[in-house]
Parts: sequence; structure tokens; C-alpha cells
Amino acid sequence: MVESRGDPAATRAPRAASWSAHVSDTSTERGNGAGNSAGSSAGSSAGSSAGDSAAGTDSQRVVRLREALLGRRYRSRYRFTSGNEVRLFGSGADLFGAMIERIDGATRDVAIETYIFCDDDIGRALSAALVRAAQRGVRVRIITDGIGTPHLALFETWLAAGVEHRVYNPHIFGRFGFSRTHRKLAVIDDQYASCGGINIVDDLEQDGKTLPYPRWDFAVELHGPVVVDVRVAFEQQWRRIRLGHRPPLPAGTLSPGVPASAGYMAPHPTGHTIARSTQMVDDALRALAPAVRSGPAARLFTRLRERLRASVRDPRVARVPCVAFVARDNVVNRRAIEKAYLDAIGEARKEVLLANPYFMPGRRLRRALLEAAQRGVAVKLLIGRKEFAVLDYGVPFLYHQLLSAGVQIAEYEKTMLHGKVAVVDSNWATVGSSNLDALSLVLNNEANVLLVLHPQIQQLRDAILGAFEESPQIDRARYEARPWHVRALNWLAWSFYRAAMKLLTVGGYD
Repeated sequence: MVESRGDPAATRAPRAASWSAHVSDTSTERGNGAGNSAGSSAGSSAGSSAGDSAAGTDSQRVVRLREALLGRRYRSRYRFTSGNEVRLFGSGADLFGAMIERIDGATRDVAIETYIFCDDDIGRALSAALVRAAQRGVRVRIITDGIGTPHLALFETWLAAGVEHRVYNPHIFGRFGFSRTHRKLAVIDDQYASCGGINIVDDLEQDGKTLPYPRWDFAVELHGPVVVDVRVAFEQQWRRIRLGHRPPLPAGTLSPGVPASAGYMAPHPTGHTIARSTQMVDDALRALAPAVRSGPAARLFTRLRERLRASVRDPRVARVPCVAFVARDNVVNRRAIEKAYLDAIGEARKEVLLANPYFMPGRRLRRALLEAAQRGVAVKLLIGRKEFAVLDYGVPFLYHQLLSAGVQIAEYEKTMLHGKVAVVDSNWATVGSSNLDALSLVLNNEANVLLVLHPQIQQLRDAILGAFEESPQIDRARYEARPWHVRALNWLAWSFYRAAMKLLTVGGYD
């Protein structure tokens, strides 16, 4: 385990862009609201300047242009902050030991969301800590998934102790369709949070069998500004379960009536890219609104559009460790985690390391990996095996294209691979619950943490490379020499999986 603390300045980004140590500097969805307020002032300015209906129509076009450029395209779904302490855990035993210690020290609030909460030694130890906290007056809330965690005797224990418990989608098809909550989150007193791929279950147990070695899995504990973002995601999920899908919480609040801490959205000393771009648009609006027409004005708008895009995309160099929390849901953050992967891989210059138990990404992510390999980036995939037959036979169908592009592939066999981690160019990493398959990227509720320039990135890189080296690698010549019936099984399994996922995701999986 490693701890570090970055500079206390906050850095925010709508996208994980230019990860050769670049982070753009903005947060438009939650917080300062620069884009929205500027939009209102711009609209009123344009309206008052137009002297006739035609000019008014053109002024509205200007406002729509500004909103399209600054509101929709660049609206942030997560933010990067510095000044966070990060601890990386490579096993459930270490994670739950630290979590129980935090729960025993809690004074106000404990919130946990998990896919699996198992009634084994680990689960009972954590449950006992939660009960102790509730009995001393701490508010304890737990979200479990209706399929991942069937009814347990522990539920009655929680009820008797005053622990609040809600179940996400109790049936296979429920109010939230086929989606599951696959997140593994904990927030304690708004001071500490954890996120990763580790369920609340014994590291050595899998479907009633004992594994030869502990599960290969990871999680991080966070302390600092990013904890608030984890808390917001939990509060939104808690409300959704009770009331159905709800809009995002208002800016600057953790839950209805609960404001964020004073420093949560404090502006960075150097200002915000979006704010600068919005000011530029407003200046242009005030100058152009009375005479917006076709001809020269249209050409001017074209130049303005290109200038805006260049301005908004121009990132600042990140000089301190930064952290972002990325939650995927089916409301407003449908592609957040996938886009984070795409941005990082798209900016890779030296190395991409991916480790994932269920590797069945859509076309966009596959294309990003192929393009990275083709431009000379060393791409290595560590893939889990021997859990689901359809994946064991279907995933190898993708190997031909990947191997042909120069991607190196290894299949982990030492024990169960459950970690969902990646490292890009040794300065960007992600740890979380999201698999690289249709269920995680398109359907389920997931949560990942992004790290930029943190010391833990090197520790995670070493772990991935170590596991890759001790795993059998796919030899291209032997792969291409597979018997015809194995090739047929690979194609059939892949086709079945793709058709089933398209049905479950209503065409969202590509």
C-alpha cells in the first residue's frame, strides 16, 4: 500500500484529455455554473441588441451555437482534483481491514454500495462493524444488488440495529430494466471513500470452491476533495432506488438540503478554460448580434466556431497528482467510463496496459486499441478465463484482429482475475468496477477512479506487468492454426454474445 498527497490546488476536467501530462481545467455540470450564467446573459444581450425579427432569429442562432459548443459538447460529468491521498489495495483482506477501522472510527455517516455482500467470515466481520456504528448513533446505509446479493440473514440483523438497507432492482427485470448496480463503493464521514472491483466476499472463495490463490483484484481508498464526488454518486443512487430515476442533484449539494463543503468547488487560481471561452463568446455576441446575417457574417461564425473549439480543447499542463471519480449510470453518464478509456488510449504514446476479466468491448474501444498499436504504442491485454463458457469461446474470436495489429495478449490462469485496471504511459491509470464488456459499458451502474501522475500508478503498472509475464501469452501462429471446429465455436459464441447484448442494451452495444 502506498500513500501520497498532491498539491492542494484543485484541477477540473470534463474529459481525460492529453494524458501525456495534460488535464483540461473546467467543471461545468456541477459547481461554478459559468456556462449556464453566461448563456443567460448572452441570450438577453443578443435579444436586446436585435432591432428586427430577422436579427432576433439570427441572435437566437448565436445563442444556440454557444450552447452547442459550450453546453452540450463540453458539459462535464466528472472533475479532476488535486490534494487527495490515495491508497492502493491489492486484496480484499487489506481493504476490509482498513474499512472496518474507518467504520469503527465513524461519527456521523457510513454509506456502502456493493454488488455482492456475502454472508461469510469477511461479510460478517464487516456487518458487525456496521452494526456497532449504527448502535452508537451513526447513520449507516447499505445498497446491495438484487441479483448479486440474494436475501441474507444479515438483513434482519441490520434492520434490528437500525441500519438502512435498500436493494437495487430486486428482480432480473425490474423498474430499472435489466441493469444491475455493479459498483463497489464506501463513504465514511465524507472523509474517506473506497472504490474498486473488490466485492464483500472472501478472497479465496468462488462459487463454493476454494481458489488456489487470492483473487487478483484492486481497490483504492481516497481522502480529499474527490470523496465528495463519491458521496454524490451514492446519494443519487439512494434517491433513485426510492423514487425512480431522478435528475442530478443541484450544483453545490450532496443531497437535498445538504450543501457541499466550502472548498468543494473553489476555483483554480489560474481560472477556467470554459469561463474564458464563454467570455469570448459573449464578447462576440455583443459585437455581432445587431448585424448577424448570411454572407460575411456566416463566414465569421464559421471562424468563431473553429476558434472556440481550439480554445476549449487547449489543455493546461498538469504538474501535480490529480484524481477523478467516474460513475456510469443510465441517466446522464451513460458513456462516461468508456469515454475515459477512449480518451486515455487515444492519447497514448508509449504503452497501454489493460487487465480485465471480461473483455468484450464494442467497436469504438477495439478501434482505439488497434489504432494505438498501429502507431507504435505497446498494447498489452491481460484477460481472465474459465468463468463463463460463452466468454471463454467468444473472446478469442477478437484475437485475430488484435494480434494482427501487434497487440500482445495473455490469459491469466494463476487464480481468478477480477481486477478492472489499466495504465497508460505510466502517468494515467484507472481502478474500478467496470469490466470491458457490454454489461458494464452500456447497461450496469459502475464506478471507476482515474489517477493522473500519482505514485500508485507505478505500483499498479508493476502488478499488471508481473501478472502478464507469469501468464501464458497467445502465440499468433498457434492461434491461426486452430482447428476449424474451434474457429466455428469462437464465431458462434461471439455472435450469440453480441446478439444477446444488443437485445439487453436495446441496440446500445456496438
